[in-house]
Amino acid sequence: MPHLALMVNGETRSLDAPVTVAALIASLGLDRRKVAVERNEEIVPRSAYERTWLASGDALEIVHFIGGG
Repeated sequence: MPHLALMVNGETRSLDAPVTVAALIASLGLDRRKVAVERNEEIVPRSAYERTWLASGDALEIVHFIGGG
């Protein structure tokens, strides 16, 4: 199976391809309702996570929102 080399929050990660933004978020154990994702300096709309396929060399920034008060 082909591998993807991605930068996720400044760290190199290797994943089995193909993978979507939604699958990456799930593999990281994050709640997709509480994250914002930027891919190659462009925001990925939450509604597009399932259909946004990642490619080797992509740089992602994932921000996880934590509630509190």
